[in-house]
Amino acid sequence: MMKKPYHELSREQLQELHEQLLKDYENAKDRGLNLDMSRGKPSISQLDMGMGIFDVLNSESDMKSSMEKVDVRNYGAPDGLMEAKQMMADIMGVSADHVIVCGNASLNIMYDTVSRSMTQGVMGSTPWCKLDRVKFLCPSPGYDRHFGITEYFGIEMIPVPMTPQGPDMDIVEKLVAEDAGIKGIWCVPKYSNPQGYSYSDETVRRFAALRPAAEDFRIFWDNAYVVHHLYEDRQEEILEMLSECGKAGNPDMVYEFASTSKISFAGAGISAIAASKGNLDFIRKSMAIQTIGFDKVNQLRHVRYFKNFEGIKAHMRKHAAILRPKFEAVQEVLERELEGLEIGTWTKPNGGYFISFDALDGCAKAIVEKCKEAGVILTGAGATYPYGRDPKDSNIRIAPSFPTPEEMAMATDLFVLCVKLVSVEKLLGM
Repeated sequence: MMKKPYHELSREQLQELHEQLLKDYENAKDRGLNLDMSRGKPSISQLDMGMGIFDVLNSESDMKSSMEKVDVRNYGAPDGLMEAKQMMADIMGVSADHVIVCGNASLNIMYDTVSRSMTQGVMGSTPWCKLDRVKFLCPSPGYDRHFGITEYFGIEMIPVPMTPQGPDMDIVEKLVAEDAGIKGIWCVPKYSNPQGYSYSDETVRRFAALRPAAEDFRIFWDNAYVVHHLYEDRQEEILEMLSECGKAGNPDMVYEFASTSKISFAGAGISAIAASKGNLDFIRKSMAIQTIGFDKVNQLRHVRYFKNFEGIKAHMRKHAAILRPKFEAVQEVLERELEGLEIGTWTKPNGGYFISFDALDGCAKAIVEKCKEAGVILTGAGATYPYGRDPKDSNIRIAPSFPTPEEMAMATDLFVLCVKLVSVEKLLGM
């Protein structure tokens, strides 16, 4: 049966619908739900399937790396074990000589990279802290933790609209060419957070060919979901950014980041940065002061467990088998309950960890609050925009990973009820 869009209903019909939705909402609150869809945390079952990583090392194990015979219990190999560099290079699609393996999380590397730029500059440029204004472009909706870093350092954030092909490159090209105060841009190029978009080949090439006014402009290219496919037959691929920058004559313009936080264990994986030789040499100078070396025992554990990139891909297929039913449970409810009502749109990603929902303008905060009152926690409305300010108050990030598929269906049922209720109240002017 075709559903009539809410905006076509008469005021009397909307009032009648509002009464019924209010009753349904009060009944939903009585169910005592306690579900969290606020962050893209791996579920317990995803964590459990990687427990074998603890069995590859014990007190009888050979603690030397296979390629360079580095004793991982001691100092040395500040760039990381060669086999760990190769594994992370394969994940990012770069060569191992462009990689430094770091600690447990790529977010930490990104923070350090911004911090280093503030205090030491970028490859000889003026430290950002000595400049009157420093700005970053922020494709929005985007990753709240990225925005948190730049806000923490007092960097001015400029939203750039996202499209299904990536950031609006007409705007990006214009801004970076005209304003030397713009020093960087945040990017999640594959299965983006929160929309699940992957940058088109044209977008990547336009990024690589940027001609920024600032010589110390850098693209912060976060490969957070680069191997996080949901479907074997719908895997999206993107061009490799470091090599594209080299082809375009901008070899130093990009920092690439990746980690195994959503591959092995969240908070206990390994991470890496990939960049040009010039960038890495500059980074090593501060790293030599900052640390004698990162956790090579954990690096050895990872390479012995996964063995190679094929091992990583096999493990990610197990992740997909767990995640896919949860995403599909959300999509089924959204389509069944909201299709045709014209009170919301949502993405249908082929990978990553999130679904992005856009409600009617001015409704996101109210929807999130009503969900919270009834026992379902969502990411705060506005979190996907710089400073937590969504100019339309419409975007909501849904994180299906942690609850079970059954819990996700229940949570989404409540979510669509709140979407309907708040939408009717907006149309009634309440």
